[in-house]
Amino acid sequence: MPELNKSELNDDDLRLVEAVLFAAAEPLDEKTIAARLPDGAPLEDLLTELQGRYAGRGVHLVRSGGRWALRTADDLAGRLDIETEAPRRLSRAALETLAIVAYHQPVTRAEIEEIRGVMVSKGTLDLLMEADWVRPGRRRDTPGRPLTWLTTPAFLDHFGLGGLKDLPGLKDLRAAGLLDARPAISIYQDRAGEAAGEAGEGAEDETAAAPLAETDEA
Repeated sequence: MPELNKSELNDDDLRLVEAVLFAAAEPLDEKTIAARLPDGAPLEDLLTELQGRYAGRGVHLVRSGGRWALRTADDLAGRLDIETEAPRRLSRAALETLAIVAYHQPVTRAEIEEIRGVMVSKGTLDLLMEADWVRPGRRRDTPGRPLTWLTTPAFLDHFGLGGLKDLPGLKDLRAAGLLDARPAISIYQDRAGEAAGEAGEGAEDETAAAPLAETDEA
């Protein structure tokens, strides 16, 4: 299908797309935006054109996790003091569980426990669901039909990821100091000790505080 010339785009359609995105409380997928447009409106071209018009301005049109939203320009975000976010606290267990879901999804609770080496409390997954970072997926076609877990578009949006393919690799995590560079056997032994400690401490592990707002440490 040939690309439309900018002059061929309906300015009223452009204004409507802009208004829909501005009024939305959360990022919108293309199906939701298209439902507001006349039949046959070239949504992809409209979004591209609108994105170009916002380039270099105080607000940008960005796509994250397959959804579109108007966002403050990155270079201006630190200069806005209109709102002050109160950081919530996330336990080490919740951070580890979130990482396992992100990298291994769809993953069952039993698989999370096998990877972590300790049981996952119901409160951990509830906390991640409350933050809208994980959601239930399909049930596995295996005995017991266990529920699987997936990350959400809100998870991608919060951490500034265009998709799961943008998750940092092992080298990136080590460079950021988020992975131990010691030999694997040493790490395994340390993990075994941590697992034994967690099993004895129980709920204390689930309340150990770690900052949620610092996205570069998740």
